[in-house]
Amino acid sequence: MEIIFEQLSQQIINYKSYIFWLGAISFAIFIFSLMSIKWLVSLIPSDYFINKKPSKFKSKYPVMWLVSMIIKNLIGYVLIIGGILMLVLPGQGLFTIFIGLMMSNYPGKYFIERKFIAIPSVLKTINWLRKRSNQEPLKV
Repeated sequence: MEIIFEQLSQQIINYKSYIFWLGAISFAIFIFSLMSIKWLVSLIPSDYFINKKPSKFKSKYPVMWLVSMIIKNLIGYVLIIGGILMLVLPGQGLFTIFIGLMMSNYPGKYFIERKFIAIPSVLKTINWLRKRSNQEPLKV
């Protein structure tokens, strides 16, 4: 047993800088999540899961729409990765993944979102966050 602890402590010493940066990145993602989740949840239209509306922005400004889609998808992917990390680290992992999924574009997105929001604990928590932002609850 003593040999295992000695080897473990040696590995920690060898990878000290990696462990530090992993902790720093985890902490930054945690802080970003805490600051942004409430705001992002409040941006979801209350009838998002009832009415699917086509984008007017896409037809009027196609180049700006493309740039905004690239930025939105990058933010969404970062949130998904952060949410996956938060499943094992401190933070609101499932909700961060949900927000990331909503921000990203992919085939079958609407179906997955509806299945995810149908989980009672997820809907309850999202509506609680919306209430704190003075937004009406999501209609499912």
